[in-house]
Amino acid sequence: MKTPAGRECPYFYGDYFRGRNVEECRLLKAAGQTWTRDLCATCPVPEIRMANACEFMKLRAKVGHPLSAAFMRRVQVQAFCEKTQRAVDEPHIGCGECHELPFKFEIKS
Repeated sequence: MKTPAGRECPYFYGDYFRGRNVEECRLLKAAGQTWTRDLCATCPVPEIRMANACEFMKLRAKVGHPLSAAFMRRVQVQAFCEKTQRAVDEPHIGCGECHELPFKFEIKS
C-alpha cells in the first residue's frame, strides 16, 4: 500500500473505507513504537524491500534520533537472516548466502 510519502511499503496499512481514516505502520506497531505520518518520508524500509525481497530476511525497526539532529525522529532498521541465523550488515544487499550474487563475466582475449 502507498504510504503518505507516496512510496509502496508492505508494512503500511491504511483503511479509508466509508469515511474511516485509520493509518498505521505494522512494522513499528509490532515493535511497540509510536508511528506518525512524517516518519514515512525518511523511512528506509520501502527501498530495502524494493532492492531485496528475500523471504528469510526479517526487519526490526525502532524510532530513534540521529546524532546530527537530536530533534528529528527517524526510523532505524536492523535486519536478521533466519536461514543463516545472523545479523545482516547491509539490508539492501542481504546476507549473501540465501541468494548468490550474479556470476562474473570472464573476458577472453
